[in-house]
Amino acid sequence: MFASLLVGLAIAGAIYWWFQVMITDQQEKNGFLQREIKVLEGQIKEIASIEEEIAALRARQKAVEDLQSDRNLPVHLLNELVKQLPEGVYITSMRQSGQTISMQGMAQSNERVSEMLRYLANNTPWFSKPELVEIVASNVSLTPRDQRRVAAFNLRFQLVRASEAQKVMDAASSAVVVPGK
Repeated sequence: MFASLLVGLAIAGAIYWWFQVMITDQQEKNGFLQREIKVLEGQIKEIASIEEEIAALRARQKAVEDLQSDRNLPVHLLNELVKQLPEGVYITSMRQSGQTISMQGMAQSNERVSEMLRYLANNTPWFSKPELVEIVASNVSLTPRDQRRVAAFNLRFQLVRASEAQKVMDAASSAVVVPGK
């Protein structure tokens, strides 16, 4: 019985020792994994900062591209205004704030102003969202004896960036159906 007790204690000791070796081995593996996790976390932070730098560089690149493409916008603005203004409409002042153009002028009638708004909305890819702010009937003296009734208007519209206008023009040209094909 005493021998059985000693054999039992030896077996229990061997099992305890084996578990202690396994626990120590697992703790070493866990320590190694913790060190590697810290290394990877440092790399993740570095990657995140690089991604932020890339995003900032892309934003700068887009800003430069926009400035490059927008440098011709005043030319397109004046060219399109010449094409879109109906006869009997005169611009007295124009102001640009960002992409918004505010324009004041005189027209022979309210119908001329309405026609101009239609042209600005539908006939050009360079302008969008024309909005009549105010229209007032007034008199203009051409000579002391000749006075004319005119419509003084105030409107605003958005100037479309060159890249967006090009997309609209490309879509319009691809929508044209060629007869016989």
